[in-house]
Amino acid sequence: MNKTVVITGAASGIGAATAKYFWQQGWNVVATMRNPERADLGIADPRMIYLRLDVTDPDSIAAAIAETLTKFGQIDVLVNNAGYAQMGPIEGITRAQLDRQFETNVFGVVTTMQAVLPIMRRQGGGTIVNVASIGGRIGFPMTAAYHGTKWAIEGISEAMRYELQPLGIRIKIIEPGGIKTNFIERGATWATHPEYAEPIDRVQRFMLRINDSLPGAEGVAKAIYRAATDRSPRLRYSPHGEMWLWLHALLPDRLWRSLVTTMMLGNR
Repeated sequence: MNKTVVITGAASGIGAATAKYFWQQGWNVVATMRNPERADLGIADPRMIYLRLDVTDPDSIAAAIAETLTKFGQIDVLVNNAGYAQMGPIEGITRAQLDRQFETNVFGVVTTMQAVLPIMRRQGGGTIVNVASIGGRIGFPMTAAYHGTKWAIEGISEAMRYELQPLGIRIKIIEPGGIKTNFIERGATWATHPEYAEPIDRVQRFMLRINDSLPGAEGVAKAIYRAATDRSPRLRYSPHGEMWLWLHALLPDRLWRSLVTTMMLGNR
């Protein structure tokens, strides 16, 4: 029997690339997204199904999980990929914007895990792969709200591995570096504040400038597959992010801050 993976946020970017890669490896793939009628993965095959799942809607999570079990009978891997970035200075972010950021990137991940864990326990095992970011361990300007959610996912996942290990369930964290996707145009929203207009503009221009030079999502998809099939206790995988994590650990704080400030905000 083919193994089955459920992937959230599979409409585009990392999620779409991951769905394609698992399918190419012979898996049953449940590609979930808020609007499955817009799915454009270019795959029409009984092993690939497209389901509606909004991580902020528990009923849609339950319905997608139930349909997955009806179709394939099991869930071997859950990839929590759905998310977006609320950008901008903390002083300019409203409570509603902050609530929505955590509702999607943190509470949605937890609710989806809570829906799948009973199934994995009954099966006697499985793997959960949570897509975080190097931004779960390093902070950059104008991304504090987003970083808060990714740091939360890091901590939740690290603690859960102790809970899940006796159950035969593995948990993995993926920490991508910068990836060329439509995340900047479609996966990020910006808060504004008149006192921060110049640094906001500088960061936006920096992100747009480097996007075309970034690697595609395929490398992250392969790292997710590697993590999902890795039976070792390894927790973290950092596709395209190792250099930044290494520099952050190696450089004195003053030099690291100088590097980030020069790179993203210009010489100030």
